Amino acid sequence: MSRIGKKAIDIPSGVKVEVNGKTVKVAGPKGNLQIECELPVSVKVDTAAKQITVENESPELRSGRQMHGTKRALLANMVTGVSKGFERKLEVYGTGYNVKEQNGKFVLNVGFCHPVEIAIPEGIKVAIETPATRGNDVPAKFTVSGIDKALLGQFASDVRIVRPPEPYKGKGIRYADEYVRRKVGKAFASG
Repeated sequence: MSRIGKKAIDIPSGVKVEVNGKTVKVAGPKGNLQIECELPVSVKVDTAAKQITVENESPELRSGRQMHGTKRALLANMVTGVSKGFERKLEVYGTGYNVKEQNGKFVLNVGFCHPVEIAIPEGIKVAIETPATRGNDVPAKFTVSGIDKALLGQFASDVRIVRPPEPYKGKGIRYADEYVRRKVGKAFASG
């Protein structure tokens, strides 16, 4: 039995959960999400207690044990997403680096000979607080937000991988809470 899978998910006010066969639909003030549940795992909604429980019908099957905690975590993320939403803050360090949103694309100028354009997926919003860096100390800052945690994390990762932070000067794109381990550069001996 999965310890995470056994925990019930509380349904906040304003969120509706429907189970139709294998499909679970979650609707809330921020939007709607749905997920398919495989056979060994079943989802039950208790409207009186305002809770969702995920049950493993075949604990002897390996696939049932694997999917029990996973489906519960995905459902909990869906409930949180449609009620509160998710966000990731990113920062861009490097002299002359800047970011902007243009025609549904996120445009990054991060030291290449050309700007890098990344299409913004539907359901993801990009809010730019500081569009350009000022020197090496003041970064460009932007926030990526949405209701689907997996899609949000994938988009943030796709943006970060364009120019990951390098260890010598720290230039590049990083998460706001990310720590970059710095290395000491070459030391020249006077001779």
